[in-house]
Amino acid sequence: MDFVAAFSFLFFGFTIVFCLFSFLIYVLRLKPWCNCDVCKAYLSSSWTKDFANLCDWHTHLLRKSKTGTIHVHVLGNIITANPENVEHMLKTKFENYPKGKPFSALLGDFLGRGIFNVDADSWKFQRKMASLELGSVSIRMHAFDLIMSEIRSRLIPLLSSVADKQEVLDLQDVFRRFSFDNICKFSFGLDPGCLKLSLPACKFAAAFDTASKLSAERALAPSPIVWKIKRLLSIGSEKELKDAIKKVNELAEGMINQRRKAGFSQSNDLLSRFMTYITDEKYLRDIVISFLLAGRDTVASGLTSFFWLLSQRPEVESAIRAETEKVMGSNQDLPSFQEMREMHCLNAAVHESLRLYPPVQFDSKFSQDDDILPDGTFVPKGTRATYHQYAMGRMEQIWGPDCLEFKPERWLKNGVFVPASPFKYTVFHAGVRICLGKEMALVEMKAVALAIIRGFNTRVVDPNQVPRFSPGLTATVRGGLPVVIQEREA
Repeated sequence: MDFVAAFSFLFFGFTIVFCLFSFLIYVLRLKPWCNCDVCKAYLSSSWTKDFANLCDWHTHLLRKSKTGTIHVHVLGNIITANPENVEHMLKTKFENYPKGKPFSALLGDFLGRGIFNVDADSWKFQRKMASLELGSVSIRMHAFDLIMSEIRSRLIPLLSSVADKQEVLDLQDVFRRFSFDNICKFSFGLDPGCLKLSLPACKFAAAFDTASKLSAERALAPSPIVWKIKRLLSIGSEKELKDAIKKVNELAEGMINQRRKAGFSQSNDLLSRFMTYITDEKYLRDIVISFLLAGRDTVASGLTSFFWLLSQRPEVESAIRAETEKVMGSNQDLPSFQEMREMHCLNAAVHESLRLYPPVQFDSKFSQDDDILPDGTFVPKGTRATYHQYAMGRMEQIWGPDCLEFKPERWLKNGVFVPASPFKYTVFHAGVRICLGKEMALVEMKAVALAIIRGFNTRVVDPNQVPRFSPGLTATVRGGLPVVIQEREA
């Protein structure tokens, strides 16, 4: 017993000394003594006096910068909103800017070896498989059918049940439930039923949200050592995260076992397709959880900001309705896939809302070697390099003097939608890692938006309230989007 006690004491002592040494190295590398205005504002949180969101403060700094690039020395983070720098990082020097070990460590417990948390061969393997599956016409039509079924059987009945009762409904919560049902059916072939009329509590969704939120909050710690020690001791937010991930794992593993027992060779869901190639169940779990994250939170975030912006410009809503009548005529059913492709005004409005409020506000890489960005910024090896999607949508040199305005018409030329370069419109990322689910996400957003616009009048309770975002992997509005729904006359 004395030997065990002595060994435990030595081991614990070594762990503490090692952590302190690592923290010292980390602190020295970050230059905590930096006295520049940006670092002082960050460390003192004085930026919160003038800005509701961290992303708005970053935008302010980037708009003032002549190069569209800033350096937060205390975080070892170079942040850019310069399209040339973005193309350099995501295409020209792609191999020099992987996700990196620091990023993988933050999300490793939650996302494991999923596609969003890996580099090199593991990423290439998942990318190739996902590209083959998501690029399939049959898979895209299967996804479209699932979306339309959820709209017809749950979304419209739910909105009709509260219409004209002057009941306040949180539209963000509705969108999160809708997209979670939809992505679970697409990914697992199973229906959690979150959008049933009773709006039931969903254990899987709740655990998933908690795990996502707390994983993202790790990045807010002054040093990785802080959350790593908390994880080692299983205390505070790390204990809560551990419990949430355990629930996610249990539910995901249950779904995988259920699918394996039921058979998967004839099924169209993503899990069944991946099970054809992969037998490692932990790896399967990691892959599917990543797709859940991508397909659930991003779509819900995009739809929430879309309807908030629409409340600011009712004439855009009128233009979408007029276009719908022109394309669909007297048809009162949901639009077909082909009909939606002909709706350029709707497409422009969705892209414009995503420009101003991208679901993922920034994305970070870590430089493998010393590098120089096109604007002349030196990037030392190991530096975090971030391109800021949220700020890029608000840069005058990219979008013109009206960049802060919601103007879908900027996307139209002679009434036809014209896309922008992915290196200036980085909502779906760009280059080698451009989002494979882009078209499916846009179809889901447009289908939901169209169903609500055609069938209901939506009044935002407080249209003047500026969105404030909660910490998370995707942009979630604090307090949701309270609305009052009214059914339109046929």
